[in-house]
Amino acid sequence: MICFPNCKINLGLRILEKRTDGFHNLETVFLPLHLNDVLEIIETENKVEFSTTGISIPETLDENICIKAFRILKNDFPNLPFLKMHLHKTIPLGAGLGGGSADAAFALKLINQKFELGISIEQLKLYALQLGSDCPFFILNSPCFATGKGEKLTPIYLDLSAYKFILIYPQIHIKTQWAFSKIKCSSSEKSINEIIKQPIETWKVELQNDFEEPIFTTHPELKKIKQNLYDAGATYAAMSGSGSTIFGIFKKEEKIDLHFPSNYFVKELVC
Repeated sequence: MICFPNCKINLGLRILEKRTDGFHNLETVFLPLHLNDVLEIIETENKVEFSTTGISIPETLDENICIKAFRILKNDFPNLPFLKMHLHKTIPLGAGLGGGSADAAFALKLINQKFELGISIEQLKLYALQLGSDCPFFILNSPCFATGKGEKLTPIYLDLSAYKFILIYPQIHIKTQWAFSKIKCSSSEKSINEIIKQPIETWKVELQNDFEEPIFTTHPELKKIKQNLYDAGATYAAMSGSGSTIFGIFKKEEKIDLHFPSNYFVKELVC
C-alpha cells in the first residue's frame, strides 16, 4: 500500500513564551502544499525493514521517524505484523517544510488503513504528537490555525486557489533546536488567526515569522531571497517554520522571472 506525504508551509509564526517543559507556546497557520514524498509499506515475516531513495536520509533504522511511528502502534496493537517500509524522499530536509513529520503521520494513517485498526482521527493525532509537535497537523492535512506547541489545531477556511507558490530552498539546513535558542518571544494585540482573514495584500506588513530576524542575521542570503521574490512580484513572501525555505505567493497569471544558483531547490506549487 502506498501513500504520498505532502509538505506544509507556515503562514506567519509567532513565538509567544517559553513553557515550563522547555518547549515554546506559539501560533501559526499550517497550509498543506502538493510537494510529496512516496511511502510504501509491505507486510513481512520476521523483522522490520526500511529503505530509501531520493534525497539521502542520515538516520539509522532505530532513529527513523517512520519506524518510530510503526513501533508506537505495535506497542498498542501487538498483533501487527512486521513491515518493510520504502520511502522515496523528495521534500528537502531541515527546510521548514515538515517533511519528516508528514512521513510519520502518513505512516500512522497508512498502517491504520491497511490493517483496519479502527483508530479514530483524534487518537491518531495523539499518537502523532508522540513523534513531533507538528505531526498532528498532517493527520488532518488541511489549513489549520495552530497554538500550543503547534499541536492544538483549529481548521480554518483559506481559499488561495487564485495563487501559486514558489518555494526556494538554498540547501541550508537549519536545526530547529538552534533556531529556538536564538528566538525572542513576541506579543501582539492581533492574532495570526485574525491577520490571515484579511486581504492577502495586508500580510506583507502584518504577517510575520519570528524566526526570520535571528536566522536572516546568521544567513543573510535568505533575506536576499525573500527580497528577490518581492522584486519579482510576490504578493507575500516569508520563511516557512524555522527555515530555511523561503516562499513567495504570486497571482496565478503573474509571469515570474527568477534566477537562482543551480544547486538551489526551486519549485512552483499550488494548494
